[in-house]
Amino acid sequence: MSASGGTKAIVAALAANLAIAVSKFVAFLFSGSSSMLAESVHSLADSGNQGLLLLGGKKAQREATPQHPFGYGRERYIYAFLVSIVLFSVGGMFAIYEGYEKIKEPHAIEAWYWPVGVLVFAIIAESFSFRTAIKESNQTRGTLSWKQFIRRAKAPELPVVLLEDLGALVGLVLALGGVCLALATGDGVWDGIGTLCIGILLILIAIVLAAETKSLLLGEAAGAEDVDKIKAAVVDGDTVTRIIHMRTLHLGPEELLVAAKIAVQHDDTAVEVAAAINAAEDRIRAAVPIARVIYLEPDIYSESAATEGSNPGRTPGGPAPESTH
Repeated sequence: MSASGGTKAIVAALAANLAIAVSKFVAFLFSGSSSMLAESVHSLADSGNQGLLLLGGKKAQREATPQHPFGYGRERYIYAFLVSIVLFSVGGMFAIYEGYEKIKEPHAIEAWYWPVGVLVFAIIAESFSFRTAIKESNQTRGTLSWKQFIRRAKAPELPVVLLEDLGALVGLVLALGGVCLALATGDGVWDGIGTLCIGILLILIAIVLAAETKSLLLGEAAGAEDVDKIKAAVVDGDTVTRIIHMRTLHLGPEELLVAAKIAVQHDDTAVEVAAAINAAEDRIRAAVPIARVIYLEPDIYSESAATEGSNPGRTPGGPAPESTH
């Protein structure tokens, strides 16, 4: 995983969630707080999620095979998608069910110091985990806003950990609010309402994660900056005069496929064209190191064919070909 930073954030979150899950469950046993039970299941699900991310990173490192010639880089996307499903089903739906039951049949919280103490501990532990995820994300985020980073990141681990930790922190505050209101009013309904809010929050985060990882699973092109670098690297102005059309596709977070039809001089020899293609591939790899699979097809550019729309594609970020209809 590129991402020593991603791995570091996952391990930090896993350690925090395991410790928090145990403490929350103990607090539930002593206090009977449904918020504590929902939060303990939430932390246990998060621990499983981090395990899935680590497993996906490990499986993605396998060598390519004849059956899977482009390797296993997308395993990381598959396991990130599974995380969103687990967060939705185990975390969110369980919390909503538990909150509904507590609202329907409320009961007072016993031994209030257990849930309050554990929630304060959990908030501190999750804050350290969230801080680690932010620190590691800042090393790759650049000038992107946090929303842009979540939407554009090709490596799924850091966005997943960031959203999980954010959801955990907000959920802990909701749980603490529900417990405190239940203690202040003597009405256990507030504990149930807090639990219900936690469930809704987890489901919303799961939906965002599912949407983003689904896009990665379908196959995303290189970012605009990398596309510009590739375009600049391909054309040498001598043998390769222009890009007729180009496609890019992430085979994994750190592996990019580049396929392009390039225009060459009509009187170039086969030896000259082959040398130009090899040189263009070297320039692409130097400009964008993750471009590891490159296919360049030489052709003679035809202005009339391009105008008529026979061009089968276009360079990402460029104008769409004219419709012939």
